[in-house]
Amino acid sequence: MTTTEHDATWQERYRALQSTLLEQYRAIPVGAPVRLAKRTSNLFRPRDAVSSPGLDVAAFDGVLHVDPDDRTAEVLGMTTYEHLVDATLPYGLMPMCVPQLRTITLGGAVTGLGIESASFRNGTPHESVIEMDILTGAGEILTVSGAADDPHRDLFYGFPNSYGSLGYALRLRIELEPTRPFVLLRHVRFATAEALTAAMTTIATDREFEGRQVDFLDGTVFSPDEQYLTLGTMVDTLPAGMTPSDYTGMGIYYRSIQSRTIDALTIHDYLWRWDTDWFWCSRAFGAQNPTLRRLWPKSRLRSDVYWKLVALDRRYTLSARAARLRGKPAREAVVQDIEVPADRLVEFLEFFHREVGIQPVWVCPLRQRDPAARWPLYEFDPQTLYVNVGFWSTVPLPAGTSPDEGTVNRRIEEVVTGLDGRKSLYSTAFYDRAAFREIYGGVEYDRLKTVYDSQGRLRGLYEKVVERQ
Repeated sequence: MTTTEHDATWQERYRALQSTLLEQYRAIPVGAPVRLAKRTSNLFRPRDAVSSPGLDVAAFDGVLHVDPDDRTAEVLGMTTYEHLVDATLPYGLMPMCVPQLRTITLGGAVTGLGIESASFRNGTPHESVIEMDILTGAGEILTVSGAADDPHRDLFYGFPNSYGSLGYALRLRIELEPTRPFVLLRHVRFATAEALTAAMTTIATDREFEGRQVDFLDGTVFSPDEQYLTLGTMVDTLPAGMTPSDYTGMGIYYRSIQSRTIDALTIHDYLWRWDTDWFWCSRAFGAQNPTLRRLWPKSRLRSDVYWKLVALDRRYTLSARAARLRGKPAREAVVQDIEVPADRLVEFLEFFHREVGIQPVWVCPLRQRDPAARWPLYEFDPQTLYVNVGFWSTVPLPAGTSPDEGTVNRRIEEVVTGLDGRKSLYSTAFYDRAAFREIYGGVEYDRLKTVYDSQGRLRGLYEKVVERQ
């Protein structure tokens, strides 16, 4: 099959998908809200039950085309990063930023943001999007790009962090970057947050450490005096006598950080190193107990399996009931990723260790890839290095305090705002409407909403992420 024939084939398939989806949209009664009928999610905020029909977008999972010469891919919006990576790695290519969990979708990472250890040099997933087809609330499919003459350029730049409140990405053309077969890792320990931050800032700027190129950079904070930066370098071959590690079975990746100075993984296993144990959250299900782990099917050591267990616990309040029976205090779920400027990281960690106490936490530097771009719904200072801090657990509450009050989460939001930072909105948020508008787009968001969803068919951003509609 020639390239032209191949292009015609995937384009024909895509047009058929578009047609079917538009038929679904038009079947939804006028005035009824539009939503996606998704079976799975990587969101951690609770949602109120809805009775309106949803758009079935299950067929929008797949890579339409990979162009190894241009280093681009045409990808359907519901394609998981697992499927995307499987399609690009055979060409020696991968997305510029691959979020840590296999079932995060490309469309979800763009409309809801994503981050990984390449973000200090490649930014976040939306920054490597060249063009998108977006189904707007008005029922139109618009092709948008950042081109100066694109009439819908404002939607292209306003789409990231809109969480489906302006539309849904159906097709995305994205940039890819070359890979190598292996990633050589170095885990460097620091005794203080000041030392860790100074080293992270220097490495993120120089993109090297002790003469070796650094392709990937993230960190793990186990306690105030035990914290590590993990430096990854893509290589064609490993040093003599060294074989890649395997953390998809009995081995637990985050524990290796404390016990190994040097390590290596295949590029595939590196990209999913955090997924097997959902960072460290699998311990809540007993999956890190050696006896239980031997019995746990290796194919089920995955973040999406743990997420289903969390959903069951939420539905039936199993852990809360068990805690009450044992006379234990109520616990508040604290599941967040926040970003603060690197020079405010020490202040945030001091507060976090003192008032929250979750351990470990993940840290990941990021810098906007294109200093000239402006993404109004999640705006960075392009000259500033930021650090994402991820923490995912529960904390005990004083007697008489309800988890629904969000006491700890509200305090974190307050501190992060005071440090010129912000939080990702995949989890529960408690901002009042005025504070939310100031941080997440305000007037610009209102204008986009009026232009691309004038009848309000899609839930507004504040309504979705704070009021849980």
